[in-house]
Amino acid sequence: MPPANADPSVPSVAPAPPGQAAALPRDPTRFVLVRTSHPGNVGATARAMKVMGFSDLVLVQPRFADVLSREETVAMASGAADILTRARIVETLDEALVGMQHLCATAMTPRDFGPPTLAPRPCFDALAPQALNDGLRVAFVFGSERFGLSNEDVYRCHTCLSIPTRAEYGSLNLAQAVQLIAYDWRQALGGFDVTPRTAPANRASADAVQGALTHWQQTLVQIGFLDPAAPKKLLPRLNHLLNRAELTTEEIHILRGIARSVLQRSGSTPTL
Repeated sequence: MPPANADPSVPSVAPAPPGQAAALPRDPTRFVLVRTSHPGNVGATARAMKVMGFSDLVLVQPRFADVLSREETVAMASGAADILTRARIVETLDEALVGMQHLCATAMTPRDFGPPTLAPRPCFDALAPQALNDGLRVAFVFGSERFGLSNEDVYRCHTCLSIPTRAEYGSLNLAQAVQLIAYDWRQALGGFDVTPRTAPANRASADAVQGALTHWQQTLVQIGFLDPAAPKKLLPRLNHLLNRAELTTEEIHILRGIARSVLQRSGSTPTL
């Protein structure tokens, strides 16, 4: 049973059983999709949320009552099935927004009345400190693919977000809009570190570079590109080139392997 002071509007998660991955933590950010028509957009929204570390998804009157379990939805979620499992379907926007403190509508259509329209980044610069320091609960409200949000839905929000796009064509797919908003909001909250995808390079030593240079000198003489009687500044220039390239040990091996192959094909026996 939840604690007496628990807020039912914010999803809580029971501890994971032994041997299973920990469940998602309490999430103060909510993504609300109003009258969504396409199951694929629901799945893609779940994926967009998960990669940015968000988990609270609420659907208001989606076109299909079983949208969370439809094949297209699950396929487009691509590994974010846990977001779909925790998502809720409600009948009204009032239910979807229970417990939220700052409401951000997303709309492209100009209106002569309503909350201030801001680009996401400047808006988030002001909102993020409140979310981080004061626990402000923020909801992002997205309308249907065809009609967007109604005026009444926009009027009840504190802010209207408009993603800056080319003036002549600013039509964004719903899930794409969710991804952009989720990314900018996560960045405003501090973002994630980039995980290295390659091992650190082993920088070649100076003597290894000189060894490769000597090897190439022999090769260039053999093929007639370098006249040893009048070398001019070719070797110092090649030396500068190799230094600027900051070669790895593996790259030095590649260069020497090329030189060795050239010498063999030219009929000379490599001496290095």
